[in-house]
Amino acid sequence: MPEVAWDQLFRFTVSPFELFIRGSILYLSIFVLMRVLRREPGAVGIADLLMVVLIADAAQNGMAGQYRSVADGLVLVLTIVFWNYAIDWLSFHAPWIERFTYPQPIPLIENGMLIDSNMRKQLVTKAQLLSILRQHGVCEPSSVTAASIEGNGQVSVIQSEDDSKPENRPPTRPVH
Repeated sequence: MPEVAWDQLFRFTVSPFELFIRGSILYLSIFVLMRVLRREPGAVGIADLLMVVLIADAAQNGMAGQYRSVADGLVLVLTIVFWNYAIDWLSFHAPWIERFTYPQPIPLIENGMLIDSNMRKQLVTKAQLLSILRQHGVCEPSSVTAASIEGNGQVSVIQSEDDSKPENRPPTRPVH
């Protein structure tokens, strides 16, 4: 078993300030890119997860600057954690930043009518929207007062008053 070079393990091989600058530039660039490009209904899909992994791999060398020690890696991890917290903190304290980090809801259904232009902009198909409605216990878009894709990608659904009452819902078969 090879010996561990303990004296090299925690020694900086790249300036911590350079690592902070590299990490900051790449974190903020990827954050803006992902905020501008993607907002998909529902949970994170396999394509989104794959994109994140590939971006991380592609950005690693530019961010790391070929570091070799644990201390260098720790500076990069702390830089990413710092920016993640800083953006959340800034979003809480500055409404104009929150509008960018957590966009306003985009209506997909209003008064039972699908809003095709918004669905097209958000790349939401009718089949996807109908699936989401079924997950909310809604059979038909006509029984929806409003449905919107929220800033986090989830779809909120508000049923019409008459359709939300149990006596007005379609009968269901018992599950055995």
